[in-house]
Amino acid sequence: MMNRLIVSNLANRPVRSIVSIIAIALEVALILLIVGFSLGILNDARNRQAGIGADIIVLPPGSANIVAFTNAPMPVKIGDLIARLPHVAVVSPALVQVSTSGGWQNVYGIDFDTYHALHHFTFLKGGPFRGPDDLLVDDVYIHAQNLNVGDYVTLLNHRFRIAGVVAHGKGARLYVPLRTQQELSGALDRATLFYVKADAPANIDAIIREIKNIPHMETYNVFSMREWLSMMTADNVPMLSKFIHIMIGIAVTIGVMVIFQAMYAAVMERTREIGILKSLGASKTYIVNIILRETTLLAVGGIIVGIAISFAASLAIRRQTTLPVQITAPWVGYATIIAIVGALGGALYPAFKAAQKDPIDALAYE
Repeated sequence: MMNRLIVSNLANRPVRSIVSIIAIALEVALILLIVGFSLGILNDARNRQAGIGADIIVLPPGSANIVAFTNAPMPVKIGDLIARLPHVAVVSPALVQVSTSGGWQNVYGIDFDTYHALHHFTFLKGGPFRGPDDLLVDDVYIHAQNLNVGDYVTLLNHRFRIAGVVAHGKGARLYVPLRTQQELSGALDRATLFYVKADAPANIDAIIREIKNIPHMETYNVFSMREWLSMMTADNVPMLSKFIHIMIGIAVTIGVMVIFQAMYAAVMERTREIGILKSLGASKTYIVNIILRETTLLAVGGIIVGIAISFAASLAIRRQTTLPVQITAPWVGYATIIAIVGALGGALYPAFKAAQKDPIDALAYE
């Protein structure tokens, strides 16, 4: 009986019901897409760093956990000092710059021979650099941009020719010669970081100690790749966790306000109906139960629509760009709980207001 009454109430006000469902859907979609973007980009960066094949990373003092946020104050000659240490097999410098042409992308300036020695590139088309203006791209980037080998791309206010396409997962999506990158960024003979490969995994800790013992390098950040990758989390990225919390707060606020307005208006419009129910013996708990059940039904509808919107949007984004969106089952659960709690929170005052109505006054309401 109560369930039929609830469904009838919602069906008799289709516009308000649809608006409420859409508002909750947008709340859920905003949460899932914002978190999906943040975690997707972070986890994609971590996976690509892991795919480089290095055992150790050397960063300048005070550097951030994310390579894109790190400057380039290190002289390249530091790499020569590291290469002389026992058990060091490969040292590869990289100069990282951010390009906003065609979307936010890290551009790696690399010494091809040493970078290739860390973990061999897999060429899908074309080949290595043949000149200072050559560019290597990964398969994700070239498909998203609808390009091919031999095409020209403008990056960092410079025109590059695509010389080769490599399999993704080797650090960046775009690679240019190290010397060219240094000249374009005004950082001659400098590097953002060094990747180091040991001759055996057992010697990684010994190499780290030896690097720290090089004069004037005691303040440098030297990590094993396993340790460094473990620090690439949302809590360790500057402002990322706060950004996620702020966006979730905005989404919840929107959902609560819309539900509050919808349920408050519904209570005011149904004053006579509530009076009739109370005159027939309906308790305050019964009235509150009706309002909260209506809200829960709206919330469930909004959650289903919001999840569908999120997956459809993430699929479209992945097809059209290189941006990864990672929608995980735990965050679908969190978004569901947040939406239901927020919706019920927005409906509490209207529900209790309805329960407090005097049946005589309610029946006399025009």
